[in-house]
Amino acid sequence: QVQLVESGGGLVQDGGSLRLSCAASVRTLSGDAMGWFRQAPGKEREFVAAISWTGGSTYYADSVRGRLTISRDAAKNTVYLQMNSLKPEDTAVYYCAGRPGYPEQDPRKYVYWGQGTQVTVSS
Repeated sequence: QVQLVESGGGLVQDGGSLRLSCAASVRTLSGDAMGWFRQAPGKEREFVAAISWTGGSTYYADSVRGRLTISRDAAKNTVYLQMNSLKPEDTAVYYCAGRPGYPEQDPRKYVYWGQGTQVTVSS
């Protein structure tokens, strides 16, 4: 069973930047698509970004396209989410998740999850 640990969250001002990391243990992420999701208080978990196992294909929610960038480092068994031009509406707990096969936007299709990291953007 893959274990994911997110880090890099915190408090940042409107327009600021953060980089989230998602490190995997137990086994390699090779062959698995990875995704980032977020959940704000009182809201459902929503798709943010996803990346294929090769890293050659990436997908983004319309609300973050052009500001957030997903990437992966196979050697480090880690997935990243570079977050620029952050807005107060980006405030949420951010989760990384993985699944065998192709990237999906539906969180129900992901098999394993991290514990989440809080991102707070102040206005």
